Amino acid sequence: MIPLVAPGPPLTPEQTARASRHLLLPGIGVEGQRRLRAARVLVVGAGGLGAPVLQYLAAAGIGTLGVVDDDVVDVSNLQRQVIHGTADVGRLKVDSARGAIADLDPSVAVETHAVRLTAANADAILGAYDLVVDGTDNFPTRYLVSDACERLGLPVVWGSVLRFDAQVSVFWSRPPAGPGVTLRDLFPTPPAPDEVPSCAEAGVIGALCGQVGSVLATEVVKLVTGVGEPLLGRVLVIDALRARWSEVPLVRSSGRRAVDGPDAVSGASVPDDGAVTADGAPDDRVPTISAAALALRLADPADPLVLVDVREPAEAAQASIPGARLIPLGRVMDGSGIADLPRDREVVVHCAVGGRSLVAAEVLRAAGVDATNLEGGIHAWLALP
Repeated sequence: MIPLVAPGPPLTPEQTARASRHLLLPGIGVEGQRRLRAARVLVVGAGGLGAPVLQYLAAAGIGTLGVVDDDVVDVSNLQRQVIHGTADVGRLKVDSARGAIADLDPSVAVETHAVRLTAANADAILGAYDLVVDGTDNFPTRYLVSDACERLGLPVVWGSVLRFDAQVSVFWSRPPAGPGVTLRDLFPTPPAPDEVPSCAEAGVIGALCGQVGSVLATEVVKLVTGVGEPLLGRVLVIDALRARWSEVPLVRSSGRRAVDGPDAVSGASVPDDGAVTADGAPDDRVPTISAAALALRLADPADPLVLVDVREPAEAAQASIPGARLIPLGRVMDGSGIADLPRDREVVVHCAVGGRSLVAAEVLRAAGVDATNLEGGIHAWLALP
């Protein structure tokens, strides 16, 4: 498996000491730990699943953790949401989680998003990360996350728990090898609102959230470092009452159309939060180019295209495409990196896997730049034969 993230700067002595047990592992070692330190991982939901995921990813040394949750801590959460404590009741969950992560490792950067995820903001929030963990507890948000990540080309580490049962998988619409799968290949359409009870209605055993959260965190580490075999194309099914773990294969549904627009939810309505259905959604996708096609064009000295890398300098220092201009996403978003880009030539934008660059390309196109997104980013470029 190709690592998702390029190695970051050399580890400090303190980081080396913290990660000493990781450094002994074949396939991770010093280079893998540097990849973890360079990774940007977004966890959607700081509840039953998000809590252990955030704790273990912080402990693993993920360099930047994003947290999306607009809820506050309630005393009923403490039975399973172990990142929060009694003193946190009434606080925003993202603030409570940030404090707990700082206590565990103050060098981990935490970006909080105390907002409700909607079709209007999903691409911008998710697109700033290399990988997304879906720890949500409702179907509209799960489909919203899956659809946004399909558009962005981001992998999703997904888990679901209810009562004594759980499911875990990895969704990735455009993996480096083989056909991708998404939540819609597992469950093509959301259930009716009253068809499946919530945890608040049916209950959940708290320790099961810890089991599933640990599996989710392990999948993140595997994807970032490139070690092992991810749960892509497989669904892990956990029956806690009978202490049985089983596996179900998952393949892409034949005939399923791709999610095709930032406002489309491919048939799933998300009520009261700004989302719309696919009907009537504008087709304003950013043009894309494959790594192979880009290589051919770069080999042609007469081709006037401009290549822009929107990753951070530490990422570009580890692996880059020859001739790319480094303009980090933040400089695109605030406009400071746009003025010098040509309006009369095609600009191909890339990042690690294609998520950040899609957001950047949308901003550039709105500013009059003929921007195209590199499918799969540097990840796909490095996979070229």
